Amino acid sequence: MKQLICVLGMFMAFAVNAQSNNELTKHYEAYYAQMKKQGDVQGVINALTHLNVLKPDQGRTDTLAYLYANGRNYLQALNTIGIEKNASDSDLAVEVKAISLKAMNQLPRAIEQYEELNKRAPNPYLAYELADLKIQTNDVTGATTHITYGLANAKDDMKRAFYESQQPYETSLKAAFTYLKGLAELRKDQKNIDGALTFINQALNMDPNFNMARISRDALENRKKQAAAAAKN
Repeated sequence: MKQLICVLGMFMAFAVNAQSNNELTKHYEAYYAQMKKQGDVQGVINALTHLNVLKPDQGRTDTLAYLYANGRNYLQALNTIGIEKNASDSDLAVEVKAISLKAMNQLPRAIEQYEELNKRAPNPYLAYELADLKIQTNDVTGATTHITYGLANAKDDMKRAFYESQQPYETSLKAAFTYLKGLAELRKDQKNIDGALTFINQALNMDPNFNMARISRDALENRKKQAAAAAKN
């Protein structure tokens, strides 16, 4: 008899708990919908976090990580979604990992994620990211492969954003790839300043307002002058 009472008590407690969780889930689903309607990003994050505690869901986890990354909270994004390379990840999850790892200067890990995205759906924008990252990590051969692909497939109306100046701007993606070609030449051989300048000047001919290319050109020409002055002495 005592055993029956204990079993019934446990069943009732489980039922009450399940009902409570269902009510909370409905509450936070309504709260989530309202926060979306109001455009309250932090409210959406709070709602998704509560919903994942109550009823874990990978799609919600991916969305939560994306919201963190979109708000430049890259560590929170990676803590939410992880840093491992998983073939089963959604495209959104891989993109969040790639962007966040790049922002946190974890370049080899970021390359892994960009490679996964590029394997699924190659395009010139991904090729640019991979070429840029591979130049930074001294993989000139890999970078050159992506630059060649990018120059062959970039359309005239494709743009790439740059943020090194106080005012962000866009430049032609073809000009951006040509600029990277110059950087790759220099990474191959630091003494090949003229070779690098050839492509950087080509990029500036395509877009005279390409500020990053202009900065690099000025720095390289200054380096040439210094080298020439040192040689005279």
